[in-house]
Amino acid sequence: MVIDPNKDYQAVIRTEKGDVTIDLFEKQAPQTVNNFVVLARNGFYDDTIFYNVVPDQVIQAGDPLGTGLGGPGYEIPLEIVDELTFDQGGRVAMLNSATGSNGSQFFITLSEAPRLNGQYAIFGEVTDGMDVLNALEEYHPQGA
Repeated sequence: MVIDPNKDYQAVIRTEKGDVTIDLFEKQAPQTVNNFVVLARNGFYDDTIFYNVVPDQVIQAGDPLGTGLGGPGYEIPLEIVDELTFDQGGRVAMLNSATGSNGSQFFITLSEAPRLNGQYAIFGEVTDGMDVLNALEEYHPQGA
């Protein structure tokens, strides 16, 4: 494992509309956070886009193809933590593949979404920049 679960990790997503800061839940979801950190440190997310925006619901990123079909070439097990819920906007979670595992694609909720509880690996929350996410255009903003 690359991360130290006893340290606090944050990620900053730079977009054409501004920055989004995410507090990562390394203690609650160490495998998912580790995967995200490894991908980010290795430049996997550089120059990717938010490829799907559902207004007032979710914004999706983490696909190097920008189509919703790409990934890192491997999958990690789904890491569901019952205490982490979609009780507010700004929750960051991995998208699931058809096999119930994760790779690189993630989404951020723009509002509470309790219907998603127990289905996705939540691994962080937006601490700054929700206004940036709400300002992003629906198709191909630069720099997820």
